[in-house]
Amino acid sequence: MRLVMKTLHPFVAASAVLVLTAALSQFTVAGQTFPVLVGAGDIASCDSRGDEITARLLDRIAGTVFTTGDNAYEYGTDQQFRECYHPSWGRHRARTRPTPGNHDYGTAGAAGYFRYFGDAAGDPRRGYYSYSLGTWHVIALNSNCRDVSCDADSEQVRWLRADLAAHPTRCTVAYWHHPRFGSGPHGGTAAMAVIWQVLYDAGADLVLTGHNHLYERFAPQDPSGRLDAVRGIREITVGTGGRSHYQVKLLAANSEVRNTDTFGVLKVILEPTRYAWEFVPERGKTFRDRGTTACH
Repeated sequence: MRLVMKTLHPFVAASAVLVLTAALSQFTVAGQTFPVLVGAGDIASCDSRGDEITARLLDRIAGTVFTTGDNAYEYGTDQQFRECYHPSWGRHRARTRPTPGNHDYGTAGAAGYFRYFGDAAGDPRRGYYSYSLGTWHVIALNSNCRDVSCDADSEQVRWLRADLAAHPTRCTVAYWHHPRFGSGPHGGTAAMAVIWQVLYDAGADLVLTGHNHLYERFAPQDPSGRLDAVRGIREITVGTGGRSHYQVKLLAANSEVRNTDTFGVLKVILEPTRYAWEFVPERGKTFRDRGTTACH
């Protein structure tokens, strides 16, 4: 493996990180201020500079940073978080709410991941949690179903049902690593069908995922993958954090937009009754995707 030395981008001095991240939390449109989620998955490797490219995008985008897993390659060790993730995305750790991917579980129990992110990653025995941003309910789930079960009677699914019942907000977004539907080499993940059903029954609006190293936006779908413009959940895969690029393997139903050669981050503005999304590409690339959808 070719090892690339990583350094902090000059935009952020170490002493300024906390001040910067405390200020980057909201987005103002026409005099109104709304919370923002911004992030991606499949991020940091010491033999790639893609994560440094996307970290520079985060430097100038306000918001709570989400990750859709595979934060530090190849095995999510303490050393890989310290040497590969921390010099780039790590400067935004104070405002990051992560989820784990399969590469993070390359270390038993994803121990390096949980040690690095601490309380922000939730209970290490679970890896799932929720929080509020403005009027939105935000749910971070663990799609590593061999390590934390995703079955209908699992602790995670029981927790999810209770969490949704306790937060009957109009607008809900969830994020995790393995996509329920996908056109990349990994395809979709049948093990997440129960969780999709629970979210659908509760009227959730948006799901963000990674695992396939590409960008893909779907039309709103029901748990079986049928187009559902009334109650369907939109999935956006944003595996563009910097590790590498994948190509489309088999085009999935209801896939609306795809890109396979651009690193970037997804920005989601959480308005009280709708969300607006924008894919922000690395410098020099022209691909963008943006739109607005009302909450259920």
